[in-house]
Amino acid sequence: MLVGERMSAPVITVEPKTTISEALMLFREKRIRRAPVIAHHRLVGIVAERDLLFASPSPITSLSVWELNYLLSKLTVDEVMTHEVITVAEDTPIEEAARIMADKRVGGLPVMRGHDVVGIITETDLFKILLELMSVREHGVRVTALLDDYPGMLARLSTAVFQANGNFISFGQFNKEDGARLITFKISGLSLDQVKATIAPVVKQVFDIREV
Repeated sequence: MLVGERMSAPVITVEPKTTISEALMLFREKRIRRAPVIAHHRLVGIVAERDLLFASPSPITSLSVWELNYLLSKLTVDEVMTHEVITVAEDTPIEEAARIMADKRVGGLPVMRGHDVVGIITETDLFKILLELMSVREHGVRVTALLDDYPGMLARLSTAVFQANGNFISFGQFNKEDGARLITFKISGLSLDQVKATIAPVVKQVFDIREV
């Protein structure tokens, strides 16, 4: 799965001289939390909702409503945006985009095609992908277990499920510890008791098993 397949497009952008109040109105109208900043068809920054909110005067200020509105009418996006923007290309693997966002502690990445911004990939997009990967909206028996980290162990597990007439509808491998891998999977076509009996000879330890 590549970024270009899951990015939000067309992307909503703002200009450097857009006022803070105008940008906030746009964010609320479009229900977005960040936007690339474009000048002369080129990416010059990115602004997040928190940047706009932090730029607003405090509610406990002694300024009058008219003075507040005047200040906000003068403050523009280019005064609060992030100038050094981390970007990705359309053909970036989705897991690489997730790694960059986690390592750099950013909530979204503009997606580039050459010098053009063609989309944005955000943490919300990643959450949606996680829901799909774990088949959250499909009924089945969900298992979290330790599996010995030896060649052929996954094949043994899948063969056991197949022979019991079960079907994997999601599967994920997580951290490795003491020669074993933590795995989470969901199976359809079998009852809870049938799954327990099927995987018992194969897995090292079951941490959680439930119908969902």
